[in-house]
Amino acid sequence: MAFVSVPKDLTKIKNKVVLNLTKRQLICVVIAAAVGLPFYFLTKDYIGTSNAATGMVVLMLPAFLFAMYEKDGMPLEKVLLNIINVKLKKPAVRKYEVRNIYETEEIITSKKKGGGKHGKKKKR
Repeated sequence: MAFVSVPKDLTKIKNKVVLNLTKRQLICVVIAAAVGLPFYFLTKDYIGTSNAATGMVVLMLPAFLFAMYEKDGMPLEKVLLNIINVKLKKPAVRKYEVRNIYETEEIITSKKKGGGKHGKKKKR
């Protein structure tokens, strides 16, 4: 008898378009090829084959990262946007200040003058 495993969470299944790639991955691979291949063919005669191949890989790497990287179900641009929002746009203001009520001027001056609740006791 044939056994087919069925995933429990069907929301994580993505539709494959061509070559077992999703539409997003396919678009990013096309963009990477459109940037990297012309760079390689135009520069291999001037800087050498290995340097041109290295430059092509460096130019194509961001597009591949945007195509393949996911963290907690979020693509790379959402992760980067969240990092920018948390670290740069809306940094957490965490001031820890202790205000000693016994050293404020009002209490010090009232103690010197003998006023306040705990001043001198009145005689009966």
